[in-house]
Amino acid sequence: MAIVETEQSDGIMVIRMNRPERLNALGTELRGALTEAWRSFRDSRGVEVAIFTGTGRAFCAGEDMKESVARGSAPAGGPGARSDADNPYEVGTLDKPVIAAINGFAMGGGFLQAERADLRLAVRGAVFEMSEAKRWLLGGYQHGMIGGLSHAVATEMAFAYRFSADRLYELGWLNRLTDAEELLPAAREMAAHLLTLPPASRVNTLAMMRALRPRVPDDLERLAGRLRDHGAKDDLMESRRAFAEKRPPRFKGWDDPADRERTPKLAAVQVEHATRP
Repeated sequence: MAIVETEQSDGIMVIRMNRPERLNALGTELRGALTEAWRSFRDSRGVEVAIFTGTGRAFCAGEDMKESVARGSAPAGGPGARSDADNPYEVGTLDKPVIAAINGFAMGGGFLQAERADLRLAVRGAVFEMSEAKRWLLGGYQHGMIGGLSHAVATEMAFAYRFSADRLYELGWLNRLTDAEELLPAAREMAAHLLTLPPASRVNTLAMMRALRPRVPDDLERLAGRLRDHGAKDDLMESRRAFAEKRPPRFKGWDDPADRERTPKLAAVQVEHATRP
């Protein structure tokens, strides 16, 4: 069976991650197959809406930690790094709407895959986690802001607390909650509604709503870049080794203990950027 399954009918393409034995973890093969599926969706004139889902207990468990340990390094580019510059879903160049039909766990990079969608529905009992704080040197600071959530909730997300589907629905991050057997029918119903709209209205409204999405200001992104490098780099792999070996991690913290007192600050980053020629 294909690691990514696609089917299309009535103007809709279903893209389904199909690695249930690994909870649809984003290994190299799955990432490559997703790139091909999204390019096919982009280039096909016969489909106008995508439904993105998974097989088994998980939508997507995120980074394939065992693959990272075998490789001996964390994914290049840091948390949320795009797997392929040719993946139009990940780089945000699709001009067609995507509905995420979240069938189970959406963790780390799996949460990011769902977050990129324009509309989201999930089964009751699905579990979500923004895992960057566990795997990198900076937690997922952007998720709550992008999702239009309160600072307190955004802070909870950034520190990798888990969220239930019910809570994310109450917070407005999910559009629908369904029972498992109703997930794809409900997603198809949402897709069918989009296809009743005038084509230009659908394209133009999508462009406008994406333009309205909040984004992290540039000076805060520069601070984030500094903070991602603040700490012992070996802790990145220790997190992954501990996960793969099913044991508590033994973190170092800082290569130089004095670095604890040298945490980058926004004001300093702003001054440095302002004085650059």
